[in-house]
Amino acid sequence: MKQLNMLDGQVIPQIGFGTYKLNGAHGTHAIVNALEQGYRLLDTAYNYENEGTVGKAIEMSGVSREQIMITSKLPGRYQTYDDALTAIQESIYRLGVDYLDLYLIHWPNPKQGKYVEAWRAMIAAQKAGLIKSIGVCNFLPEHIDTLQQETGVLPVVNQIELHPYFNQEALVQYNTSKGIVTQAWSPLGRASSVINDENLVEIATKHNKTIPQVILKWHVQNGVVPIPKSTTVSRQLQNIDIFDFSLDNNDIEKINALTRVDGRRKDQDPAIYEEF
Repeated sequence: MKQLNMLDGQVIPQIGFGTYKLNGAHGTHAIVNALEQGYRLLDTAYNYENEGTVGKAIEMSGVSREQIMITSKLPGRYQTYDDALTAIQESIYRLGVDYLDLYLIHWPNPKQGKYVEAWRAMIAAQKAGLIKSIGVCNFLPEHIDTLQQETGVLPVVNQIELHPYFNQEALVQYNTSKGIVTQAWSPLGRASSVINDENLVEIATKHNKTIPQVILKWHVQNGVVPIPKSTTVSRQLQNIDIFDFSLDNNDIEKINALTRVDGRRKDQDPAIYEEF
């Protein structure tokens, strides 16, 4: 799989594997299967309460630690400097590793006004060798501008809700202008009606691919890193088997045209949404 360059000199695979709600033995089995199919970017979070599951899967997989890029995220309730440092260490302990490859602030929680403090803690943790790369989730341009103004350090990744019904074109363009890699959570719309959209059916038929494969290819061709999740081996394989075809400009335009102003799945607007 090809990899994208990040601002700090590290690289990131073009597709990751989401682990939200993958817990216990069932979750461990699904993640082991994903690693066996070739996924090397695993996405978890403190609030997913499954870092132990991810760590166990890595241990059981037989894939060397150095080949796997582990992402976790800082919850809103631990955005003070000291709390953030402790949370980072706890994530490392639960995962059973010595460092995190990528660590993200999960939500800006602008009403609390502590995300810059959390960012300073992450910079310190990176300098201490606990984290290789630092980034954010669900940050708007004004939040990222504030981080840059206050610390001089830009995130290397901004993970945002992004799917055909909510393509966030302006935010993706902003990220790109700053050299920030955009990651997509809920890249398939979490099996929403987008999966049955007639435009996508037409494009999938044209390329002899599934609709999820077309959507994931759309992400990749736009320079976005999607993080699909599946518990079945067949779908894990399908989601990663998208590098033998290309969408043409007409395909891309059709998919881009599906976006909606109110396309967020749960109305989680980072300008006001608070997550703890």
